[in-house]
Amino acid sequence: MKPLKIEFCGEWYEVTHPQDFHIGRESDLVIDDNPYLHRRFLRIYEDFGMWWLSNVGNLLSATVTDATGQVQAWLAPGARLPIVFPQMQVLFSAGSTTYEFTIFSAEDYFSTSSAMAGSGGSTTIEPVALTSTQRLLIVSLAEGVLRQSSPGRGEIPTSAEAAARLHWSMTTFNRKLDNVCDKLDKIGVQGLRGGKGNLATNRRLRLVEYAVATRLVSQDDLYLLAKNDADVAAKAESDRVG
Repeated sequence: MKPLKIEFCGEWYEVTHPQDFHIGRESDLVIDDNPYLHRRFLRIYEDFGMWWLSNVGNLLSATVTDATGQVQAWLAPGARLPIVFPQMQVLFSAGSTTYEFTIFSAEDYFSTSSAMAGSGGSTTIEPVALTSTQRLLIVSLAEGVLRQSSPGRGEIPTSAEAAARLHWSMTTFNRKLDNVCDKLDKIGVQGLRGGKGNLATNRRLRLVEYAVATRLVSQDDLYLLAKNDADVAAKAESDRVG
């Protein structure tokens, strides 16, 4: 088995056969001392001649994609996936923080140039048409993650903080959040449906994980926040002069 390499916050780790490798609060890769994070959350191990990523926690889920963002899987507690891409991005949230690390493999079992639906929860990502305000909303929530220079950790704002960042009322923010979550839920994105047991916080975190992992938004979209600030300031000035 060829070793794997993992990058987190600019630091590198190596996983070699036949050793298992754990990721969590008290693991081989110590993510953070965040009390919402499992001591051992994810496990990388060898089985059937392949490396696997499994969720050994009992509460948190992770979002996994290939390097292009074409194929996405939601790794729920107890689930596992083979590491079949030369590069895999893993995002997950604990409390109000979203974490991200990348797995690099010397093997390429799956052609990322022609991604198709796979097993174990993997899904081919179809293009999603967002309105300008829907994209702006997602960028406001994902700003802390998108501004990272390397995979690591980013804080997710509360609804009130994001609404203030956008100069929107809470009513407007919540309505637009509902709209974008409904749109993604209809194309099969898990974890965005409202209802009992799925709090607003969970929906925001899951939305950020999905949007960043699948390249629905990127660092190139951060200019939208500055543009929105400028537009709001210009309107206020126009109203003052007028």
